[in-house]
Amino acid sequence: MADFFQNGEISNLHRLNPNDADKLEKRLEHFSRQNPVALVLPALFHDLTAAPIRTILTEISRVRYLNEVIVTLGKTDAGQFAEAKQILRSFDMPIAIVWNNSEPLRELYQILKDHGVSVGDDGKGRSTWMAYGYVLARESSRVIVLHDCDIVTYSRELLARLCYPVVNPNLGYEFCKGYYARFTDRLHGRVTRLFATPLIRALKKIIGSTDFLEYLDSFRYILAGEFSMQSDLARINRIPGDWGLEVGVLAEIYRNCSRRRICQVEIADQYEHKHQPLSECDPSTGLNKMSIDIAKTILRTMASMGTLFPAGWTKTLKATYLRTAQDAVAKYCDDSEINGLFFDRHRETIAVETFARALELACEEFERDAVGKPRIPNWNRVTSAIPNFFDRLLEAVEVDSRSEERRVGKEC
Repeated sequence: MADFFQNGEISNLHRLNPNDADKLEKRLEHFSRQNPVALVLPALFHDLTAAPIRTILTEISRVRYLNEVIVTLGKTDAGQFAEAKQILRSFDMPIAIVWNNSEPLRELYQILKDHGVSVGDDGKGRSTWMAYGYVLARESSRVIVLHDCDIVTYSRELLARLCYPVVNPNLGYEFCKGYYARFTDRLHGRVTRLFATPLIRALKKIIGSTDFLEYLDSFRYILAGEFSMQSDLARINRIPGDWGLEVGVLAEIYRNCSRRRICQVEIADQYEHKHQPLSECDPSTGLNKMSIDIAKTILRTMASMGTLFPAGWTKTLKATYLRTAQDAVAKYCDDSEINGLFFDRHRETIAVETFARALELACEEFERDAVGKPRIPNWNRVTSAIPNFFDRLLEAVEVDSRSEERRVGKEC
């Protein structure tokens, strides 16, 4: 997007020169000597067998400034893990694998449970959290970068731009979130466009403009899953284990960082990855479930900050959200028209109606329980409860690596 507009409280770092990737990488090679970089890739087994991963890992293998690459695997059985190892071995770079379903890792999760440390169910949040622990245990990287493994339009420039604001010590940022436009022949990103942003703006209308809501509204793509941060933040941040992960991370950054140390960077002109189904008839899956979790995360975060919700607020919020989202549909229709994109106004309206029902369910759950499931604890709490946990984690990952090497050796 060719603009240099600064909106809200968060610094916007734009992509004004799309041909500077080589220069960025050279500078990153220099800065990474002071701030070594760990790249974390949360994945399921099917991500490693899909088409995008080959492009992603081929591009990453050409990057010189990365100190370590960690793939954190969730919901993967022994046979799939063996195949995943073979797939990752085919790339010319060392890759550590945190296999969250292995016997050593399951033992660690049980130890956490025995010490009263709840880390939730197997999912992206827990897998990501454990990968952070592995990076912290190794004590060799000062910056953690995370992005998904299903990015169809991946390039080294995306990674370089995501890393740069935090790796460059002269800029002084502790946290950087990526943003981009999601479109092909039509606009995508429905949960961001038609739910998260209209919900935040509806809350501002009925609750009033709060510092936290203004902060959230400053992000151009609030649900983007790509970010970089100083590794010390991984020690103190707590994260949700559900679809509220991205918003939950932003809430923790809000608590723990000065706004001047937070930025967002444009990492691509166009971004494409796999699409979740809307699941308009099933609130337990798809974008329907995602919107419920996001709404609960926002509402519970606001409650934890002392926000008082007025009487009858749930009905007012639903009506205000619905009007705000319907206005957004009209704007995106016009935006699509001028850019020659296909726009299905009927499907967009169905999405808004689905999200409105999801918001109603989220409000009902919030009113029953304003706290909800505890977030995954930060790593400072874990090491306080179990001082040698990092040593155990390093050993568990090493055991998984050695056991697979022995199995392959016997087969040969």
